[in-house]
Amino acid sequence: MDLYAVGLMSGTSLDGVDAALIKIERHQQKPQVEMIDFITIPFSPSLEEEIRECLSLHESNVQKICSLNYKLGLFYADAVKKICKQNQLSLSNLSFIGSHGQTLFHQPQKNANYAPSTMQIGEAAVIAYETQTTVVSNFRAMDLAAGGQGAPLVPYVDWLLYQNKETSRLLQNIGGISNVTALPADGTIDHIRAFDTGPGNLIIDEICRLLFHTSFDQSGALAAKGTIDEVLLRHCMQIPYISKKPPKSTGHELFGKEFTIRLIQAYDHLSKYDLLATLTAFTAHSIVENYRLFLFSTHNYDEVIVSGGGSFNQTLLRMMEQLLHPYGIRTITLEEIGHVSAAKEAIAFAILAYETLQHKPSNIPSATGAKESVMLGNITFPNKSAMANIT
Repeated sequence: MDLYAVGLMSGTSLDGVDAALIKIERHQQKPQVEMIDFITIPFSPSLEEEIRECLSLHESNVQKICSLNYKLGLFYADAVKKICKQNQLSLSNLSFIGSHGQTLFHQPQKNANYAPSTMQIGEAAVIAYETQTTVVSNFRAMDLAAGGQGAPLVPYVDWLLYQNKETSRLLQNIGGISNVTALPADGTIDHIRAFDTGPGNLIIDEICRLLFHTSFDQSGALAAKGTIDEVLLRHCMQIPYISKKPPKSTGHELFGKEFTIRLIQAYDHLSKYDLLATLTAFTAHSIVENYRLFLFSTHNYDEVIVSGGGSFNQTLLRMMEQLLHPYGIRTITLEEIGHVSAAKEAIAFAILAYETLQHKPSNIPSATGAKESVMLGNITFPNKSAMANIT
């Protein structure tokens, strides 16, 4: 029997929630997945501002986070209702929902008196009640409990969907943060390597908001007007995270608003176009430098497949192509192999939810650093009858 599911993803770019409606055909080895539809529901300006306040160590408080947790639950539930209605699918025919939630803080390693921890909000009980559908959420917590980074989690799905017997691939997602999944040709799940390479669009978008009064750099057109400042680029590339050995993961805590403001203030002699060009180059250089340090020494790769919002930034892609040219590696986007870049992570969390409901582990210990393979996520049932839809 085919199953219908919705995957929800709202990432560090804070551009809204991505909702992917998929159909899953059950198979003993790998589930067969078909995307039916995909939508992005932008956050309202007021909701986006609330998220930004809760992300800030200086502006957030427990009451704000508590309230936002439930507001996002309602927002995510509305996204599920909209995509189902758009496709004439009754909620009663929806088997389950996989919701990543909105990351507020991610600290995968002990820091002074602070324990390794991560927080994604968007109350699953609200989503389950509003949709009367089983919800799998809070995917990162169990991997962290098993000694892992809680990230990246998409590599398992990358292996399911994009493993190729003849072509060695690097799956590069460029959202707010950039992460890579290395898939050697015809490799097994044990051959996967994956980690966060560093910033993606996070710094680029912050520069656009602060200096250009726009939410992002459309097609990289603004960065294309600037000149790369080598001094600033070298400064950024010396940040210890860039050369830190995997497993590793990062987020707003390192490359967020405070980081960007410090750079603007320290390099205020540069034009805003030069700043944007240089920090776009930082994303490109940090990605390729991580390939050079941790991937190219053990395997030859044929192509880099770019997904996420960064795949639409033509200036960023040109920079990556130039850096990869000496290695003979071609750079393509997910669209060029018939998939939808923006939908990739929403689909991934629907598949991870499916695996959890089948009682299957889906983290990759070699990627996250966990002690063992574990099942990911918390399951929230709206009522007893909902359990029958996923067994």
